Amino acid sequence: MTTKRNYKKEYADYQGTPEQIAKRSQRNKARRSYEKAHGELPSNVDVDHKKMIKDGGTNAPSNLRAVSEKKNTGWRKGVKGYG
Repeated sequence: MTTKRNYKKEYADYQGTPEQIAKRSQRNKARRSYEKAHGELPSNVDVDHKKMIKDGGTNAPSNLRAVSEKKNTGWRKGVKGYG
């Protein structure tokens, strides 16, 4: 038997927090900036930060690159504590 996800609760508890809203805004800004410089990207391509924001990276053009969605979201599988 499967349990239905409570999306409203997830948003209220995590995605809707000021910290997460600011991070999402920064990611969206990075994609817009990259697309402005390089043209529109397909939906299966992510804009990746070479040096992660949490490690001191920025949205500077030199720190952004386009990678496949699979590569950008799959890297955690090899990191201890993920997957």
